[in-house]
Parts: sequence; C-alpha cells; structure tokens
Amino acid sequence: MILMIKKILKYFLILILVILISVGALYSYIQNHLDTSVKTSKVLFIPKGSTKSVIHYLTREGIEMQFFDYYLLKYYGYPQAGWIDLGAQSMTRSEFYYKITHSKAAVREITLIPGETKEIFFAQISGKLDLNQTKLLNHYQKIAPFSDGVILADTYSVPIGIDEVSLIEHLLESSLKSHRLYAKEALVSFDTEKWFKKYITMASIITKEAAGKDEFPLVSAVIYNRLKINMPLQMDGTLNYKYQSHKKVTAKMIREDDSIYNTYKHHGLPPHPICAVTKEAIMAAIHPSDVNYLYFVREKNGKHYFSNSYKKHLQAIKRSNSVK
Repeated sequence: MILMIKKILKYFLILILVILISVGALYSYIQNHLDTSVKTSKVLFIPKGSTKSVIHYLTREGIEMQFFDYYLLKYYGYPQAGWIDLGAQSMTRSEFYYKITHSKAAVREITLIPGETKEIFFAQISGKLDLNQTKLLNHYQKIAPFSDGVILADTYSVPIGIDEVSLIEHLLESSLKSHRLYAKEALVSFDTEKWFKKYITMASIITKEAAGKDEFPLVSAVIYNRLKINMPLQMDGTLNYKYQSHKKVTAKMIREDDSIYNTYKHHGLPPHPICAVTKEAIMAAIHPSDVNYLYFVREKNGKHYFSNSYKKHLQAIKRSNSVK
C-alpha cells in the first residue's frame, strides 16, 4: 500500500513537473512572441468591430498573427477604433498591442470645398499637414479611378502624422463608399464608368457654374437640353480645371485652350470630372429640373437668369451688362 502511494506520488510529481515545464515553455514562447518586432505605418487605421475582426484586419495589413494573439490582445484591452498614432514604424508586439488598445491619434480637420480641384486641395493640405504635394498627387493618380471628382467635397478628420499614402487611401476609401451609397439610393445600382463619366462629370460642371444649390437642377437641365440637341456646352467652368481652378475665364483663354476641358471647342461632356462635388450636385445631375432652358447669364445680384431662346439670352446679357 505504501509502495503504491509512493508510486502515485512519484507520478503526480512528474506530472506537476511536466506541467510546470510546459507552462514555463509556453510562457517563454509567448514572451518571445511579444518581444518580436512588428513593422507597420507610424499612423495606423483600426476599423470598428470585434477583437476578432481587428485581428483579421491586421492580418490583411501584413502583420503576422497567431491563433493565440486574439487572447493576448484581449489581455491588453479592447482595440481603439480610428487612427492610432503609434509613434514609430517598428516596435515590439507587446508595445504594439498596448498602443492600439490605449491611444488614439490627435486629429486635424481638412476641408475640400465644392468646386475645388484635387491639385489645389493637395497644395493646401500639404502645407497644413506637412506632407509632400507631389507624393499626394502621385499616389492619387496611381490608385484613383478618375483624375478628379472621386474625393467628395466634405470635411475630413485625419490624424496628425499621417503619411501621404495613408491619407490618399483614407480619402478615396471614404469617398468611394459614399459614391456607392448615393448611386444605390438614386439609381439602385453602381456602374463606376457611367457614374463618374456622366453623373459626377455633370455634377462637377454644375458645381462650377451654379450660383447656389437652388440653381443646381436648373444648370443640370441646361446641360441635358444642350446635349440632347448636340449643342456645344460652352461652359466657362470646365476651363477651371487642375491648377486653373481660380483663373478668370476670358475670350483669350477660350481661344487658346486646346485641352479636352474646353467645351467651346469640344462637343459633349469632358471625359471625366473636373472638381470635387457634393451629394446635392450629384442628385441634380441625376434629376434635372423639368424646364426647356438652354442659356443662363449671371445678373448683377449674383444669381443667373435662365432662358430658352438666344434672343432672350442676349437681352439678359445686355441687362446685366456682362459678357458670357
């Protein structure tokens, strides 16, 4: 009986020893794992969602994850949603988990006003956020589906310290999500080519030409009516493209500009949008007013006078003492 007890005790001690060794080995492995280096961008975006969904997102972002990282991350806390200022691009996994569960980046607001071109917008925010304008333009051109009009006119919160690539990807991702929502709301489906080449291009012209939101559907009607009869659009606003966004359109400029944006020389819409637009301008491009106007001219009060005949248009020009 005593021998049996000693034998059981021996096996029990061996089992305890094995468990202790295993726990020690596991602890050492986890500690080594937490000491491994994680490389990522200095400012990282964490989407809203469960810890498991964050793990999947980080994996897609190129950060290697083991099955037990889920439990390790939960030990540190709950991942903060939004932009996280990591302070460095390389750190231990332990530091990484602490930072994404305990800190958020300080943010600044940037505003893209309706009618502004990406070139002017990037020039403005490069100074405000201490970024390289050329890098912003290059990355936009690399991944954006169209040369302008993709980033919607809006105010965006962005973290201090965000780099050019992350900023462009954030602006495009946010805007494209809204584009899809607007398209499904107004047209049921989202056809990228038709959406941007027709509706957003029209919305960009409407934005450049209208004196206010109340004129959006009227300017839209003029565009549709001119296109219907194959009449040149002859819209001054289309010449305010790229770095010419704020230049006054003159007769000399119209004569000398041979670009695809000159709707005095080229029939139809330009091949792509020319500036940032709002939802209101997009909806006007989809739903123009039911009027037969073909002309409009700015009056002294800043508003436009719309007419359906060239004779009335000339009379309006004379009244306003301005030249179209």
